[in-house]
Amino acid sequence: MKHKLLIVEDENSLAKQMKWGLSQTYEVIIANTVEQARQLLETGAFPVAVLDLGLPPAPDSPREGFGILASVPTISPHTKVIVVTGNAEQENAMKAIDLGAADFCAKPIDLEMLRVILKRTFKIHELEAANRKLRQACETGSAMCGMLGISPAMTRLSEVIRQVSPTDYPVLIRGESGTGKEMAARAIHLLSHREREPMIPINCGAIPGNLLESELFGHEKGAFTGAHQRKIGRLEQARKGTVLLDEIGDMPPELQIRLLRFLQEGTIERVGGTEILRPDVRIIAATHVNLEAAIEAGRFREDLFYRLNVVPVMIPPLRERQADILLIANHFIREEAQKLKRGQVRLSPAAATALTAHSWPGNIRELQNCIYRAMAISSAGVIRPADLGLPDVAEPSEMPRQLPTIKEARKAAEHQAILQALATTRHNISQAAKLLGISRPTLHDLLKKHGIKR
Repeated sequence: MKHKLLIVEDENSLAKQMKWGLSQTYEVIIANTVEQARQLLETGAFPVAVLDLGLPPAPDSPREGFGILASVPTISPHTKVIVVTGNAEQENAMKAIDLGAADFCAKPIDLEMLRVILKRTFKIHELEAANRKLRQACETGSAMCGMLGISPAMTRLSEVIRQVSPTDYPVLIRGESGTGKEMAARAIHLLSHREREPMIPINCGAIPGNLLESELFGHEKGAFTGAHQRKIGRLEQARKGTVLLDEIGDMPPELQIRLLRFLQEGTIERVGGTEILRPDVRIIAATHVNLEAAIEAGRFREDLFYRLNVVPVMIPPLRERQADILLIANHFIREEAQKLKRGQVRLSPAAATALTAHSWPGNIRELQNCIYRAMAISSAGVIRPADLGLPDVAEPSEMPRQLPTIKEARKAAEHQAILQALATTRHNISQAAKLLGISRPTLHDLLKKHGIKR
């Protein structure tokens, strides 16, 4: 299915040229007057509109174009607008961006450049639409416990979490630093039958070994110097809940033996005590360490690894979740704007492109800090690449070195749209087909064509 594109242009020859050049990719509708443009925008059917600022009755002035642009947030709030300006009208282009335009294109129109701008703008619209759906899901309580994502990697992760949560088996969550391992652990806990009981995290790498034993298992009064009274350990405190052993790869070897015994026998003793205790808790472990390499180096017990790795959960790095980057960034922007009472704050098209182009070695934590920096530095309602501390890789005058063919781009977009629809409807074929605007048989054919299994 082609995306609908509205072109507001009073010059017939230019309007026909753009329609001819873009109709293979988009369903192009032309509006020659301000009245036509307003009526079409009010339908809410156009994700993107290309708007010439010079329109009758004052074609030599940007007045009418600015008037339409200012009204878009009211009559069609989700439409992204690309304005068309003359080469000598840089001031008008900047004013249009301040009024909410997503991008601009200078006359004479370069169709190849316009295609690049359109592709980027439609992508931003799709991501914002997915973000709105996820926000609605969060408000109705059906989101994955605060974990945002529409990418295939996050769809698979959500499915794994839903499958493993009802069991009491130990779970080993692995992933790079900053990917959200603790949030995944909390999701598993909240979707389990232990959700009403506490989930107690303990960072095995942040507490010295001699204190970590007491933190986990507790100690009796007089067990060691400074033990002036009995201490209840985290495993007892959990009380039918969950204990998250974060950074399990940094646990000292002598404690690994005690933890292994608990996993095998279900019993513990406080340090300096003789009473056998049977705490009813579920163990979730998390680490960024390569445990296989740690086993080879003698730093981690192989038998403990197998006890913990009953249900493995791998958190994908942010660079493998490109479809989620803007979604998560906008989530952080909204949260911080509310805290700072800043009103509406949005990403410029160049900032959005810079975010998706970055490799994010620090993952979500790095992205969050990047947004915090931008909110602190930017005083306007628009965040630009410099505010984020990222290079501007999306200058409108630049052409990418390589572009996919139209056939490749259509296939990729179709594949992604089907995955998003299935994820949104939890793989309900009828609802997914309705969301995509196609019939059930057509969707079945597309699933076969793209090799997508339900």
